[in-house]
Amino acid sequence: MYIVDSTVIVPAHKAEELIAIYRNRSRSVDNAQGFLSFQLLQNDKRSGELTVHMEWESKEHYLAWARSDEFKRIHELEKNYPDQELAGIVPKVSKYKVVAE
Repeated sequence: MYIVDSTVIVPAHKAEELIAIYRNRSRSVDNAQGFLSFQLLQNDKRSGELTVHMEWESKEHYLAWARSDEFKRIHELEKNYPDQELAGIVPKVSKYKVVAE
């Protein structure tokens, strides 16, 4: 299994707005080969820290998604959020290979 976490820190008053965006996400990744799950996590102590947590069958499956036209299309849309405070945020991405369960 392969896990990809993308963490952003937004002003606390913007957290609910970003959560709403993810609740209404396109879900196109759900159909990607090797995709297992998606969760949006909110830090318990810092409400403006949100992490997209995705699980994949393998690194190769994730890379195929990340190189796809659909991935590029979705991430281009993010740059065009009407709220420029959210559009300019760059996530910290961490990638993990599961080595024990």
